[in-house]
Amino acid sequence: MEASNSRMQTFGQTEINWDKLDKTKFYVVGAGIFTGVTVALYPVSVVKTRLQVASKDTAERSAFSVIRGILKTDGIPGLYRGFGTVITGAIPARVIFLTALETTKVAAFSMVEPFKFSEPTQAAIANGIAGMTASLFAQAVFVPIDVISQKLMVQGYSGHAKYNGGLDVARKVLKSDGIRGLYRGFGLSVMTYSPSSAVWWASYGSSQRVIWRFLGQGTDLKEVAPSLSTIVAVQAAGGIIAGATASCITTPLDTIKTRLQVMGHEKQPSTRQVVKNLIADDGWKGFYRGLGPRFFSMSAWGTSMILAYEYLKRLCVKDD
Repeated sequence: MEASNSRMQTFGQTEINWDKLDKTKFYVVGAGIFTGVTVALYPVSVVKTRLQVASKDTAERSAFSVIRGILKTDGIPGLYRGFGTVITGAIPARVIFLTALETTKVAAFSMVEPFKFSEPTQAAIANGIAGMTASLFAQAVFVPIDVISQKLMVQGYSGHAKYNGGLDVARKVLKSDGIRGLYRGFGLSVMTYSPSSAVWWASYGSSQRVIWRFLGQGTDLKEVAPSLSTIVAVQAAGGIIAGATASCITTPLDTIKTRLQVMGHEKQPSTRQVVKNLIADDGWKGFYRGLGPRFFSMSAWGTSMILAYEYLKRLCVKDD
């Protein structure tokens, strides 16, 4: 029991609970921080999306050739196609996600505590449940944004239509398909992002505890509280491990979802047709198109976001 209390004390020094945060400051400052991270990493999403929708006749089949092609035709702005739409929807989606994540995590930890699992297992289950729940709530806002931004990312590429901005995409989608058009791939988005979020947060929560245990924290071997630099290093390592795990597991679904969302209005294939086309073009490895950029994206996004998120939590602790 004493060892358990010691572990909880150590993690109490490295993790900040939701009830200890100044919520107004958290949301306002968080909007600025996450916008900055999005600006830095958005081009990776554009490259990944283009790779996933490329046809077998497309010359640009590698990340470097896609980047070279974008810079040649559109310059730096080409790497930020659809950015305005994403940033407009990302802020409310992120608020919903983080609120659901933190509140669910508290309830999930209480739920699994009676089972007396090991600390990493408890963290994996509770964080996984919280990540999946948060993603389910956020998808209602994020999917229409995803549909619009991805159409802008691939416009004029490999035969895809051109648009005059996000509103033009929304107007044309609504005209041809109604509100349902903005939720194309919603089921696959839920199937992709919810498990991905669950795997990411489960891996992040459990890997942190494994690393802390490896470093001797939470045992009788080391009573001194870890330094801030050590905490940040462990959180970054957890983010990289989580990104690698989640990207490897969920890339096939993400590739199918992306193709469904960007297909033109006149030719709307079923999920089965998308799968058949991928296999016909590249075999089973076609499902892992864009794995490199997706792995980099999830690791970079995840690590940057988690460090920003943990920093934000430290910044927004309420004064007692």
